[in-house]
Amino acid sequence: MAEPNTVSSTKSRVVCCIGDIHGFHTKLQNLWFNLESSIGTTDFNTALIIFLGDYCDRGPNTREVIDFLISLPSRYPDQTHVFLSGNHDFAFAAFVGVVPPPPDGSEFAEAWKEYEENEEREGWFKGEGYERMHLQGRRWSGKIKAKFNVSKGTDYKGSIYDAAPTFESYGVPHGSAVLVRAVPDEHKKFLADMVWVHEEDDVCIETGDGIKHCKLIAVHAGLVSNKDVKEQLNFLKAKDTRVPKVDSLSGRKNVWDMPKELSETPTIVVSGHHGKLHIEGRRLVIDEGGGYEHKPVAAIVLPSMKIVRDTDRFVAI
Repeated sequence: MAEPNTVSSTKSRVVCCIGDIHGFHTKLQNLWFNLESSIGTTDFNTALIIFLGDYCDRGPNTREVIDFLISLPSRYPDQTHVFLSGNHDFAFAAFVGVVPPPPDGSEFAEAWKEYEENEEREGWFKGEGYERMHLQGRRWSGKIKAKFNVSKGTDYKGSIYDAAPTFESYGVPHGSAVLVRAVPDEHKKFLADMVWVHEEDDVCIETGDGIKHCKLIAVHAGLVSNKDVKEQLNFLKAKDTRVPKVDSLSGRKNVWDMPKELSETPTIVVSGHHGKLHIEGRRLVIDEGGGYEHKPVAAIVLPSMKIVRDTDRFVAI
């Protein structure tokens, strides 16, 4: 396995990778304060901030969360902000009609067939505009028949995506087509502009052998481990909506491990999505909260590899 280059003296730019927020505005505010307190104002104000996606659903304040995110470039002009799309955000964007059309000119409806056996159980949306909607928008705004999510041990909130709190944060009932008009244009632009993947050629991490330089790939769920990396990156950069499900935004086991070819050029792959905090070598999964009210929203800071949570308490010295 190739090893990263090691340096010992040059100060490295701070990178913060922030895990899934899921509509918890107060948690986001507290985490933001804690990141600045932990890093120091000077380095924080020039940091690269990568949000790993899933800004909406489950928590009560999606609208306020997106307002906060939209405000950051003007409030922190010397920071660089990257807003990755999570699977929940993609589905939200699909419902309000701001995902790009399939590049081959096909209709979204052509891709529904692959999952049509789930339509009744998941209660896919059939209201105004559904005929031209990406599958995930229909699932997001649907009304699932089951009341209890056995895998999570919680009640569903409206749909399989737990999207009801997002609708309610914009003042409309779950599953209402009125949401398309209720979402402000600046929020639609934010949803339309989210990227599916972000790459950095030179990010530093602290190791037992000193500071090491690596490439970084940030993607909400991960990269499919048995597929060509370059092909995946090109697909994600193009935001190709021909497929009914984007594995790198919504996969589980198939995106957990890093593709072996990335060991040839030492690379960090950082994601959220998986409902846990997991650091194994250069595979970083930062989603300690998972959208649960009682769990923290977390971030990882590079190069220190320090974990910062909204629940941390920093004491002024």
